[in-house]
Amino acid sequence: MLFPRSSGILLHPTSLPSRFGIGDLGPEAYRFIDFLHQSDQLFWQILPLGPTGYGNSPYMCYSAMAGNPLLISPEKLQEDGFLTQEDLAAIPDFPADKVDFDRVIATKIPLLQTACDRFITQASPEQKQEFTNFCQSHASWLDDYALFMALREAQGSASWHTWKPELAKRHPEALEQWRQQLGKEISFHKYLQFEFFRQWSELKAYTNEVGIQIIGDIPIYVAHDSAEVWSRPEIFCLDEETGEVALMAGVPPDYFSATGQLWGNPVYNWEKLQASGFSWWVQRFHAILDYVDIIRIDHFRGFQAYWAVEQGETTAEKGKWLEAPGEAFFDTIRDRLGKLPIIAEDLGVITPEVEALRDRYEFPGMKILQFAFGGGPGNPFLPFNYSRNCLVYTGTHDNDTTIGWFDQLSDYEKQTLLRYLGGVGAEGIHWDLIRLALSSIANLAVIPVQDLLGLDTQSRMNFPSTPEGNWEWRYHHDALTEELSDRLQILTQICGRAPIERKERKERE
Repeated sequence: MLFPRSSGILLHPTSLPSRFGIGDLGPEAYRFIDFLHQSDQLFWQILPLGPTGYGNSPYMCYSAMAGNPLLISPEKLQEDGFLTQEDLAAIPDFPADKVDFDRVIATKIPLLQTACDRFITQASPEQKQEFTNFCQSHASWLDDYALFMALREAQGSASWHTWKPELAKRHPEALEQWRQQLGKEISFHKYLQFEFFRQWSELKAYTNEVGIQIIGDIPIYVAHDSAEVWSRPEIFCLDEETGEVALMAGVPPDYFSATGQLWGNPVYNWEKLQASGFSWWVQRFHAILDYVDIIRIDHFRGFQAYWAVEQGETTAEKGKWLEAPGEAFFDTIRDRLGKLPIIAEDLGVITPEVEALRDRYEFPGMKILQFAFGGGPGNPFLPFNYSRNCLVYTGTHDNDTTIGWFDQLSDYEKQTLLRYLGGVGAEGIHWDLIRLALSSIANLAVIPVQDLLGLDTQSRMNFPSTPEGNWEWRYHHDALTEELSDRLQILTQICGRAPIERKERKERE
């Protein structure tokens, strides 16, 4: 797809302010959208919205299609009458600048259970019909997900491949017995998804009404301990006897790690997927389009060839490249769903074959300014080497903040950068890189909120290859000031990225 010349902001909803310890879909989310609108931004980029598991990574979720219940706003549930002021009176004090996931879970899940109980007894006939309609329209993934989550809790949160064989291998009689036994728990998980999607749909509608579109991530892989791997084991590379991962996903040694990144997800059995007409992937794309406008495919290069590491390895160094049927896959997606708005995350070990696959479908790729100054003038991340059909970022969720990155640059890279910029401006290196991104020829420029705020490494979202301490950062309620909005708006207009109709209206005023 070809973007208009425009810009946007990268922020995951968990990073929003909230008195409940984690960002959610309540008032602060709407306030953030107002900030984007007032700043002439046209895009909001988020990370995957799924229910997170160990490590709290949005890239390792219990489902590829479900939403994260922790994002449900208790304040909106109170507005709907399913929570009371008394229910919300005893909320503990949470850190304002980070998510304490364990405490958040301990606080929010009982509130959501209370809301579910009240919904069952107090919801109007119209609301109950809306819930029924939701369950029916999403049954293709919701039934398996709700049963999986209820079973997982009943099994002491153990991974599905360690369950009794009749459950791990989905014997129909055993599953039916447990459906009857766990009826209340299954209904609770369906209710959580109903509320998540209802609140998200309202927020998305508001976002679209003010002219902003949402870019959402679709990770190429799903977690081993997930509803999809449990319910569709044949499309993944698993040990048939134990259910453990036979071939693990990852990447070879790279910028982020000298031993590579061993993600641990099972890679796909592409032969089985292709034989089915890629039906599960078609369903997955269809599902994500329910709640985003544009799809960013994480680890796009894996659709041309993927790094596979055998069971038992502890690093990604000894993997091997295996080819994937990328053209057949994207031809099928286009034939079934039409020409989709897709962005290719084409970072890492990119070959001419990966570029050819990306360009065949006119998917815009990504450019990262933090990668631009470690080589000569042929470096593809330098702005004068861009094509228009791409997105430029100062950094992504996997990078340090611009200030943290600058502070740790080698002398060579720092001198190269300073010569390129002509020195550091009075507003700081973060605004220098923001200006460089916005003034480039890339059709779309995306800036992480941390760089807008001029924050250092302490505010980094993720440290790749580090299993703990990630995904916790949050900004303070008063951080997105009118002065900041004005500064971003002016620069956006100067660089020709403001919506034309808004710019003309402001000039007339």
